[in-house]
Amino acid sequence: MTSLPPQVLSPLDGRYYPAVSDLGEYLSEAGLNRARVQVEVEWLLYLTDHSMFGSAPLSADQSAALRAVVTDFGQAEIDELAALEATTRHDVKAVEYLVRRRLDSLGLSGIAELTHFACTSEDINNLSYAIVIESAVREVWLPRARAVLDALRTRAVEYRADAMLSRTHGQPATPTTLGKELAVFVYRVERLLAEVEDVEYLGKFSGATGTFAAHVAADSSVDWPAVSREFVTSLGLTWNPLTTQIEPHDWQAQLYGRIAHVNRVLHNLCTDVWTYISLGYFRQIPQAGATGSSTMPHKINPIRFENAEANLELSNALLDSLAATLVTSRLQRDLTDSTTQRNVGVALGHSVLALDNIRRGLGELDVDRALLATDLDGNWEILGEAIQTVIRAEIVAGRSSIADPYAVLKELTRGKRISGEDLREFVAGLDIGDDAKQRLLALTPAGYAGLASDLVAHIEL
Repeated sequence: MTSLPPQVLSPLDGRYYPAVSDLGEYLSEAGLNRARVQVEVEWLLYLTDHSMFGSAPLSADQSAALRAVVTDFGQAEIDELAALEATTRHDVKAVEYLVRRRLDSLGLSGIAELTHFACTSEDINNLSYAIVIESAVREVWLPRARAVLDALRTRAVEYRADAMLSRTHGQPATPTTLGKELAVFVYRVERLLAEVEDVEYLGKFSGATGTFAAHVAADSSVDWPAVSREFVTSLGLTWNPLTTQIEPHDWQAQLYGRIAHVNRVLHNLCTDVWTYISLGYFRQIPQAGATGSSTMPHKINPIRFENAEANLELSNALLDSLAATLVTSRLQRDLTDSTTQRNVGVALGHSVLALDNIRRGLGELDVDRALLATDLDGNWEILGEAIQTVIRAEIVAGRSSIADPYAVLKELTRGKRISGEDLREFVAGLDIGDDAKQRLLALTPAGYAGLASDLVAHIEL
């Protein structure tokens, strides 16, 4: 909405601006001011539509012209508000004056005193923030998160049968499939995104200390709480009936906590994918013209996932701070929330940047199936779990007299590398039923992934 100054402090407004610019439509100062104008205009129209204080409903053309002040909000209004605020030293008062000017230009000066009627600045601000934050989350953040989820789901399904050595505690462990491991993240993120979508965006509209005092002084016959509820819900928000001067921001803390949780799960995804790249399970597809290292020409660095890690951490540092700070206000009002909320766009911006990098990073990966197979074939000792479990079942069934099968397999495998031939020779000499012995002799590390492939069905659409 505004041109960038030649020197910007935030990398979100400089280097990374193309990835996060959509957020500026809502969470910039201009976006917030447009929402403030919207609330002021809609309150004016509500009052006149209900013929309050001797006013009369505006004509359809007059209403449309007034609402056009919002839809046509642009650089001229941004500059005008800046000039007004230079005098008022108060951002919401500047918005009020702008609306009054527009009423004059539309020939509606007769209702000018209904502008900002019985409102404290926070009546306008809390509704405006709710409007822009909801729009930013629903129109920008959630679609970006869903794009990551879709990319992840596609790869989970594609790789569902690609057997892979697990590495619990970083050590060779019972195999899984690459698709199943990615599906775990799909399932986690999908649940959390549903919780983000379920957050209610609350608003208050009840005057200087939440008591409707000025409203009642103006007209005690009006059911002002009912008016407040109707107006707030008309903006698509949930009405909060009990507040101080401010809406307490609990919904914001809830929202930021849930987004931060998504960020943390995706951070876990990034570290796992980074590790799979390091192990060679994932190959990175070279990008034309890209340089991995200024001195080592062979390198393709996992920068998408490293960049995402860092930005998820920055996002959560801000989201956690916002959630902790916003829920506290001294007595009926202090201004700590005023400056804090100006950083909501920064907090979501770092998350959006991370989401963009994860999505792009996932699209630049390929699986090295040969290496997956080689890694599995080099770790036959992982079948010790299967063998000792089968022996236990055979003992219960009365088909084996082996004492302490776990200890027997521990002695054979712990801290050792054994070959398939070694393991088959061991199995051939076991005191177990023939059917069980044949099953174990046919078992390979690549074939010991249980139901991993089938489990991916839980995340298929």
